[in-house]
Amino acid sequence: MNIYEERSECTLSNTNRSGRGKNRRNSAASQGQGNASASRQPSKSSRPSTRQQGKEVRPQGASLSAVRPNGRERESAPIEGLPVSKNEETVIDIIGMNHDGEGVGRANGYTLFVQGALPGETVRVRVMKTKKQYGYAKLLEIVKASPDRVSAPCPIYDQCGGCQIQHMSYAGQLAWKRQLVVDNLQRIGKLNVLVEDEEGAEQQGIRVLPTMGMDEPWRYRNKAQVPIGAAEGGLVGGFYAKGSHRIIDMESCLIQHEHNDEVVAKVKELGSHLGISAYNEETGRGLLRHVVVKKAFRTGEMMLVLVTNGRDIPHKDAWIGSIREAIPHVASICQNVNKKQTNVIFGDETRVLWGRDVIYDYIGDVQFAISARSFYQVNPVQTEVLYGKTVEYAGLSGKETVIDAYCGIGTISLFLAQHADQVYGVEIVPEAIEDARSNAMLNEMKNVKFEVGASEDVIPRWKEQGIEADVIVVDPPRKGCDPRLLDTILEMKPERVVYVSCNPSTLARDLRVLEDGGYRTVEVTPVDMFPHTVHVESVAMLVRS
Repeated sequence: MNIYEERSECTLSNTNRSGRGKNRRNSAASQGQGNASASRQPSKSSRPSTRQQGKEVRPQGASLSAVRPNGRERESAPIEGLPVSKNEETVIDIIGMNHDGEGVGRANGYTLFVQGALPGETVRVRVMKTKKQYGYAKLLEIVKASPDRVSAPCPIYDQCGGCQIQHMSYAGQLAWKRQLVVDNLQRIGKLNVLVEDEEGAEQQGIRVLPTMGMDEPWRYRNKAQVPIGAAEGGLVGGFYAKGSHRIIDMESCLIQHEHNDEVVAKVKELGSHLGISAYNEETGRGLLRHVVVKKAFRTGEMMLVLVTNGRDIPHKDAWIGSIREAIPHVASICQNVNKKQTNVIFGDETRVLWGRDVIYDYIGDVQFAISARSFYQVNPVQTEVLYGKTVEYAGLSGKETVIDAYCGIGTISLFLAQHADQVYGVEIVPEAIEDARSNAMLNEMKNVKFEVGASEDVIPRWKEQGIEADVIVVDPPRKGCDPRLLDTILEMKPERVVYVSCNPSTLARDLRVLEDGGYRTVEVTPVDMFPHTVHVESVAMLVRS
């Protein structure tokens, strides 16, 4: 949940899924997009205008081949002996939902995945694709609706690929996310999860608490990363349609802070007026690639980053002057130059066009400097909840030595340092460690030390130097902990391990290894960092048996 790549986020840009660190060693170059949303439906006044929203624009250069291999869908030979066939219509009961948010049903024992269907529903579907063990079907009619079904408030929900389960009540989302964690612990980790039987008697096992949700989960995102395209009339920008590079032009996103929407809209308007061109993926020509906006919730400061295909910006002074006049919240306007033909958003060069090179915000009592490319959690409200649970599970009294593996820019390390004697943080991305050290100085915290390197290499070296950890905190990317790091933890034998996870399946796998090595998982708390999406964070507490 740290680093320059947003490892904890789901991706609004479906075709550029960085998730939570598929490649940590390239994480400084890529920035994921995230999502989330709701505990209660927003009022009508908070809903975006539908005047122009939902217009699909294929960005210059996003040909059909960007969506389908070789420009067309390959037809596979029909599989004999299946209980259903392609294009057949059937009625099925939805018995569950997979990790992608698709309803799971069975037709005569054959599994079908149905986008948009919810557990407990009876639906009529058309079979679209079949494989030997399972197939995919399109939802045609809801014969019996789930009590958790709601009308998605976003007018382009069916087109945009950002939110997957906005059609599910927030209470239903929280319950499903807890069950997703439970299912992974049991199925993948073969771990015993504590349950209550009808008489209330409890088994021994892992306690999985209810998912910690948001009181106000709309408009929680503090960062927008918007691809830019061209259409008649000027620039367009929004998010990619599901599974494509077609830009859904949008005025408002219900999970973004309103100021982010205002800045993106104003940049598009001013850019169109000044004749700024949009980048063309196919030809490599055109200037404006992405608009990135960061909002500091506590201080109110904002940063605008224009990602361009080259250093020269026509009418730069007029553009900057108009932006400053129209958006007084903006404290920093930066340019990032990315001339590579790639889906990665940021290039290597960033320069300040106006204002400071950072904006400042707080998580709890800890202040952070946020630069154009540094990672900062996109849901500050839930980040404080997540870190609070991490500190609670660490069980600190002020005398402990703590190691924070995968420390990123030091967000968790600095939280822990408020309650520990000494904290050591390690991260493989050099730029992240630079930010971590700067943030420690900013908060005048002298009991925390950061080092660049792979956790599995650095931590054994610390052990050789006589550093013994009472608590080890891990916050790995989606792929989970490196096996050598797990071995290192077992060798160091800290009294407690706190595991912060963005992927229930790799969490379950790694907990199994730690349990086999002499640890006991006491409790797991799911935390909803991204409502309306299928992503769920979890914090697990382990003690040495």
